[in-house]
Amino acid sequence: MLRVELPDVPGSLGALATALGGAGADIEAIEIVEHRPDGVAVDDVLLELPHTVMPDALITACQGLEGVHVHWISRYNAGANLSMDLEAVEAFTNEPDQAIARLIEVIPSTFRTDWALAITPGEDGAQLLHGSSAAPMILPDCDAWLSVEHASPLPDVAAWDSTVLAGSPAVTRSGARFFVAVGRHGGPEFLPSEIARIGHMVSLAASVQTDGD
Repeated sequence: MLRVELPDVPGSLGALATALGGAGADIEAIEIVEHRPDGVAVDDVLLELPHTVMPDALITACQGLEGVHVHWISRYNAGANLSMDLEAVEAFTNEPDQAIARLIEVIPSTFRTDWALAITPGEDGAQLLHGSSAAPMILPDCDAWLSVEHASPLPDVAAWDSTVLAGSPAVTRSGARFFVAVGRHGGPEFLPSEIARIGHMVSLAASVQTDGD
C-alpha cells in the first residue's frame, strides 16, 4: 500500500501509474483519499511487487515526478482490497441488531487501519464492546475517550507503541453511548477527510443499531 501526494491536475495520476509500472509494480487499485483546496490530492495505491523488486524502487520512481511526495509505504494483508464506504455501510445496515459489531469488522479494510474497537461506559470505567480480529483485548486507561465530543485524532497510548490513533463518539437511538477507536501501527497519520468519514460512518451505524444487540 502506497499513500502518495500529487498535483490534482489532469494527467498526474496517469504519470504516477506509468512511473510505478516502470518500477515493476502491478497496480490493483487506486483510491482518492483527499482533494485539498491548494490543488493537491492524496491517493492510496494498492499494488503488487515481484520478489526481486524492493519497495524503495517505488519511492525513487515517485520522487522523479514533479510535485509527488510519498507519505507512507507498507505491506498490506494478502488478498485485501480497497473497500468502498457504501459497501461498508451495506454490511452493517443489513444486520441492524449487529450494526456496531459489523461496523468494527469493516473499518480496517475500509480505512486501511490495523484494527478497530468500540468501548462503552461501564460501572468500573470503559468496557470493550466489540473489537476487530487484531484489536487489543486489554485496554489501557481510555476512560477519557468517552468524553471526546467529535471525531478527532487521539493522543498516543504508551502501551501501544508507534500506533497512530483516531476515534469518534456516537449515541444509538436508544440513548446508549459508545466510542469507536481505530489504530494504525507506524502510520500514516489520519487525514482530516479520513477522520470526518470515520465520524460519519460511526454515526450511521449508531442510527441503524437496534436494541437487539
